[in-house]
Amino acid sequence: MNEPVYAQIENLKVTVFQAYLFWENIEKNLLNLALRLSMGVREKTDLIVLPEMFNSGFSMKSETLAEEMGGKTMQWMQKMAFQYNCIVTGSIIIKENDNYYNRLIWMDQNGEYQHYDKRHLFGLGEEDENFTAGKDKLIVELKGWKIRLAICYDLRFPVWLRNVNEEYDILLLVANWPDKRSAHWKALILARSIENQSYVIAVNRVGHDGNQVYHSGHSMCMDPYGNTVYYKPEDEDLYTFSINYEELAKIRRQFPFLKDADQFSIV
Repeated sequence: MNEPVYAQIENLKVTVFQAYLFWENIEKNLLNLALRLSMGVREKTDLIVLPEMFNSGFSMKSETLAEEMGGKTMQWMQKMAFQYNCIVTGSIIIKENDNYYNRLIWMDQNGEYQHYDKRHLFGLGEEDENFTAGKDKLIVELKGWKIRLAICYDLRFPVWLRNVNEEYDILLLVANWPDKRSAHWKALILARSIENQSYVIAVNRVGHDGNQVYHSGHSMCMDPYGNTVYYKPEDEDLYTFSINYEELAKIRRQFPFLKDADQFSIV
């Protein structure tokens, strides 16, 4: 008898960095993040996840802070990926064809990368006036795991993130989500994990930004049944945990809810 597919997929080690970010200071953020990683990454990991706009904070100064593809921050990401022999991901401001994007970079240790542009721009914070929305979803693969990438405000739009035909195993979200709506953050992450029968890994920042908006973290990983794998409020945190594919497969076998879902596509 052939071995089940899930038995061939290894556990995934994920390192999340719930970081304090220095407002609109790319150089200082990159130096600080590199220092903290050097002090805190003590074991082999497959993936390092940084917050949304990890090199600047959630700033609307797109023209001032934007970099071209392959610029300083992407070179830094490549260096970190090579140093820790893993994927490094997080979003930065990118200028391309006279447009500005809140772009999530998925960088591997060989310098190869993929990217996802934030689809839902935060109108309340004028993000829609300073950035161009993305149009395409992105699902990447790592050690046999299928991972759907998303950014912050995307979390509020379940149709965009729906796991159609079990196309992904992990929903990975990076954010600058304010403390005043942390109850929404926790409720929505739980809902996304249950309704999509996937792990949800959501990485936020901590501290006040330049607009005196306070971020209290609450980074977390929820399993496909809505149980907590990792959770950290308030403090800066660099933490590595492991997730199990057999557990995901078991939950989907026992509760095959995704097979009864509506079929649709978004244009």
